[in-house]
Amino acid sequence: MNFGTLFYNDLVIDHFRDPRNVGELSPEETSGYGLVGDPDCGDQMKLWLHIREGKIFSIRFKSYGCPGAIATSSMLTILAEGKSIEDALLISDDDVVEALEGIPERKKHCSLLGVRALHAAIEDWRRRKNLAGEASALS
Repeated sequence: MNFGTLFYNDLVIDHFRDPRNVGELSPEETSGYGLVGDPDCGDQMKLWLHIREGKIFSIRFKSYGCPGAIATSSMLTILAEGKSIEDALLISDDDVVEALEGIPERKKHCSLLGVRALHAAIEDWRRRKNLAGEASALS
């Protein structure tokens, strides 16, 4: 049975070997956190955001999975850092793949991890912000 060979371009390999913004933010720095994926199948991503004045001031991730998952997660952080929340929410899977100058067709689902984690972290930030607003209103 031939499953074909996966060819990653030089940019994808670079982001796999030297991922940008990898790591965690401290709890004090974290404005929002997202966890997506399925550890049983191997692909999982954790993403931390620090948001200041409605913009992503810093972003960090840990991704567990194939080279495509790690490279797309790395590129997602580059695309999102410095953007307003509204602009960050507009980043698509296709934007990530295009920024990496393509990834093998069988690995395009990997780009979903970063975008889904970003959305989850922004949703967590909104939830925290609303809870903080409610707490101060009760004071």
